[in-house]
Amino acid sequence: MKKVASKWMATGMALLLAVVAGCSQAQPAGTDGTSSSTGTTTPASSDKKETVTLRFATWDTDQMLKIQQDIAKQFEQKNPGVKVQVEAYADGFDQKLVAAFGAKNPPDVMYMWDFPTYNASLEPLDEYVKKDPSVAIDDFYQGLLNYNRFDGKLFGLPAGFSTRVVFYNKKLFNEANVPLPTDNWTWEDFKSAAKKLTVRDKKQYGFAVRSEPDTYDLQQFVWSNGSSFISPDGKAIEGYMNSKETAEALQIFSDLAKDKSALLVGGKNQQSGNDLFKASKLAMYDNGVWSLESYKKANVDFGTVVMPQFPGKPGKGVIATSSVSIAKDSKNKELAWEFLKFFVSSDAIKMRTSDLPVRISVVQEKKLDQDPLYAPFYKTLEQSTDTPAFLLNPHWNEINRNLSAAVNAIMMGQNAEELLNKAVKDSQKFLK
Repeated sequence: MKKVASKWMATGMALLLAVVAGCSQAQPAGTDGTSSSTGTTTPASSDKKETVTLRFATWDTDQMLKIQQDIAKQFEQKNPGVKVQVEAYADGFDQKLVAAFGAKNPPDVMYMWDFPTYNASLEPLDEYVKKDPSVAIDDFYQGLLNYNRFDGKLFGLPAGFSTRVVFYNKKLFNEANVPLPTDNWTWEDFKSAAKKLTVRDKKQYGFAVRSEPDTYDLQQFVWSNGSSFISPDGKAIEGYMNSKETAEALQIFSDLAKDKSALLVGGKNQQSGNDLFKASKLAMYDNGVWSLESYKKANVDFGTVVMPQFPGKPGKGVIATSSVSIAKDSKNKELAWEFLKFFVSSDAIKMRTSDLPVRISVVQEKKLDQDPLYAPFYKTLEQSTDTPAFLLNPHWNEINRNLSAAVNAIMMGQNAEELLNKAVKDSQKFLK
């Protein structure tokens, strides 16, 4: 699963404008390095029946790509005469997708998350869902479907997701005689635990703060303190992005780094939080499900728990989702819909082992909502009812550049309130 990444948000719109205008001849290559065109037919067998080629673009690589290729093969077996061409764009996903849209030669089905940027190039799915009860739309978590809507229309269906939880090292907690965290823990509990779990002589830290955190991920902490980066109608940031509650939520991480009970990670010449956790040098680390298996392989005795809460305020979550959409310019929309349905079917969802099932029936069948390691992800999903800023304002990419600069400086110990005020002042022009 490709988590939602601010770097895409920062570049997506610029690429869409620049590449669409300048790359009208560009065509994405298939995984075998050959070019293809949507809806073309090729000779298949001696009986001269034709094979329809359906193109599917993904950002995944390695094992996750292999799973998608296996799903495509199963669809082919169920649909004789159909060839699904899986196109792995990897890190060049946005650039290749924008070029394909600009050339009017997009893949029929593609991974998607940035609906504000791409919605004009995507097929609205509301009528497909209305006419086809076999998709069982009520079997998807409502919170996930909300992330697939833009301007009131449904442009994608969820295929996988993760929320973020706190992973904690049970051995380090026990050695320090610190009680294991519970669902009701607070930020004061968290900060106290981080301090007690830091043993500098052993280069062991209670927590790790990302020096350049993704503002998308930080939203859950701001929401949990009763604020937001932007107003619910997406028209104002004054009093939201620079509110007392927003500054308080961000200052927590800066203070943890300042008092040395957390280590700054992830920046240039800095260590990886994942590597430190796997080496049992980190007692707590907030992360998505995508690292869970690697922690198991590293033989870390760990647990997971929902994020700490602010006193008297409900916890909130933010979702990283992988969705699938149909191109508006696809010449095989009905077949694309059939593939999209299969890709998010219960059978296919069960094949996806690198992210979390999106269908309620699959979760209940596998009892993931009762599994101690997985249940916190689903509890956080239930708390993920707020709408991310990028879905509320079409100019969020520009605003987010100023916010990101402020957040990075906050994590390095500078004053949160002053920096957020400046970010708001510098961003007001994008709201006019």
